[in-house]
Amino acid sequence: GMVENVESYPRWAHDELAELAQRYGAPVVGVTHAPAAAGYLATINTRRRPGEVCMVVRRLSGKLLLATKAIYPAGVYRLLTGGVHRRESIWQALLRETDEETALTVEVRRFLAVARYQPPDAPEPAEYATFAFLLDEIAGELQINDPSEGLTGFREIAPPELPRIADQLDSQQDAPSAALESSYHAWGCFRAVIH
Repeated sequence: GMVENVESYPRWAHDELAELAQRYGAPVVGVTHAPAAAGYLATINTRRRPGEVCMVVRRLSGKLLLATKAIYPAGVYRLLTGGVHRRESIWQALLRETDEETALTVEVRRFLAVARYQPPDAPEPAEYATFAFLLDEIAGELQINDPSEGLTGFREIAPPELPRIADQLDSQQDAPSAALESSYHAWGCFRAVIH
């Protein structure tokens, strides 16, 4: 679960997030203390990628776009995410990743959420965070622009189905995955939070 904690934007992104919140609405800010999520966080090179964007792409049909990769457990689809590179703004990362993963022309509609992760033994949340934005498809044809992203397929769901996706991610088996550099369970718990 997420604990509401409105003042806790990560320090490195504080000013830009405040600006984005003014333009696109104040996000829900939450912190998860799930040990498995914190375990997955330890596998991320946070020096190279201090955070990530989550692209909640709403198709013209009103449905939300999910994607899968070959390295995921069979049948598991999730919202698109992409790393914010060091010295890149969150805004730049959002548009770059959306283009790389979907090739769609989109319009940013709403700043939805900031998810933060706090290891059980840490006094405060990690600086790494996930920033979710609602993007409306305006034009274009859905395709993967950057093959290195490893995406292998898309699915669309109605927005009320998101909690079911979160539950599926949260209940992955505790088996190790060399490709994910952690267990499927830790990966799924981490990924479930933003859903």
